[in-house]
Amino acid sequence: MADLSRPHPRATLAVVFLVMFLVSLDLSIVNVALPKIDEAFHFGPSGLSWVINAFMLPFAGLMLLGGRLADLTGRRTLLLAGLTVFALSSAWGGAAQHGWELLIGRAGQGIAAAVLAPMSLALATSEFEEGPQRAKAMAVWGGAAAAGGAVGVVLSGVLTDHLGWRWVMWVNLLFVAATVLAVLRGVTDTAPARRPRVDAIGAVLVTFGVSALVLGVITTDHHGWVSAPVLGWFVAGIVALALFAVVEARVAEPLVPLDMLRRRSLAGATVFGFLLVSGQLASFYFVAQFLQRVLGYSPTRTGLAFLPFCVGVVVGLRIAMALTPRTGPRPVLLAGGLVGAAGLLWFGQSGPSTTFLLGILAPSLVCSIGIGAAMVAMGMAAVTGIEPARSGLASGILNSARQLGGCLGLAVLVTLATHSIGDATDPAALAHGYDIALRWGAALLAAGAIVATLILPRRTATPDTAAVPAAVSN
Repeated sequence: MADLSRPHPRATLAVVFLVMFLVSLDLSIVNVALPKIDEAFHFGPSGLSWVINAFMLPFAGLMLLGGRLADLTGRRTLLLAGLTVFALSSAWGGAAQHGWELLIGRAGQGIAAAVLAPMSLALATSEFEEGPQRAKAMAVWGGAAAAGGAVGVVLSGVLTDHLGWRWVMWVNLLFVAATVLAVLRGVTDTAPARRPRVDAIGAVLVTFGVSALVLGVITTDHHGWVSAPVLGWFVAGIVALALFAVVEARVAEPLVPLDMLRRRSLAGATVFGFLLVSGQLASFYFVAQFLQRVLGYSPTRTGLAFLPFCVGVVVGLRIAMALTPRTGPRPVLLAGGLVGAAGLLWFGQSGPSTTFLLGILAPSLVCSIGIGAAMVAMGMAAVTGIEPARSGLASGILNSARQLGGCLGLAVLVTLATHSIGDATDPAALAHGYDIALRWGAALLAAGAIVATLILPRRTATPDTAAVPAAVSN
């Protein structure tokens, strides 16, 4: 007899998809709208980047704490609370009359996203058994993560052109409403029988440490990589994270049990996630810049040009869903990562005479099929052998690495492109600078696939046998 106390798997899958889609959407939805936002609030070049950074800083900094809360509290209650904060922040930001009000709205979205993102992968892990069911859930999660970013760029252009930039904030209310309905149907409010104490000192240290590293990357917008402000933030972050490791080794109930970091599947997925997003986020940014500043596309046309990426993601996740249960995540991650890197490298051959068919459509499909498949394999690797009670923490670790990779990768590649372009404004010089960044993005993605494959176990690991060798963990 069916267990009537558990929600239908389709309802839970809807929650997995909508939550991750909403978070990924908001990571990219302001990109094409930034010039219009600057016109409204006169941020200037230095201030405008904070429209993105105000989201990224709390999102990356609070991710590990959010992942741990996903394991320690009632998931339905936590999801609804996070969605409420996300909705209120989106409404506030869309109604902003001053720049600081918009930044507060973006920061609120980032705080909510730090709770929501780990919850999505945790549900895909804890509610579906390993095998075909887990593979399907991971395909849904991976597809949502990849497609949300692409759809965000599409909506950013269309909404900005036809309804105004405020709708890139307000459109979130529609997605939040759909997600709330899915949560009410697809998630039960279960919590551990014994609720451990939250490691407050560890939470403060890891949040400060990760935030300091992100701030160090953000500071490179105005200072050199070896300047005192940048190095100061990096040193502060490293020291805080070192102290965090000491605290976690000593407390009875750590925020992040150190044995989690020695699991080969999670370690390999985390390395890949870091380098994947370093290249993928850069591709969205530089391709959007190329379309508008080199080929002269309007915001709407730029957004629509990303639709093939959405199609390719669906193809890639379907391939991974069929192959991963039989082969395990390792070969799918390697193949998907290398195919995705080939697509980015293809993007990096573009110039002012590039055609849509060969310069945009074809590389979009190649890149997205590879990334879609690799995202599924990465998610499955991250949670292999992880007990359901720790699935939120594993998700927090993976997503923290992904966001750090996105921040660092984009900052480094922007620096490379800017150094190449200099003061030039002609299309050929701009295209050359963007091509350099995209080629390096391809190299990061390929390196991530190769290194992760060397770390990942050849066979499915159990919690007792999933430790990383000392040479890898040190």
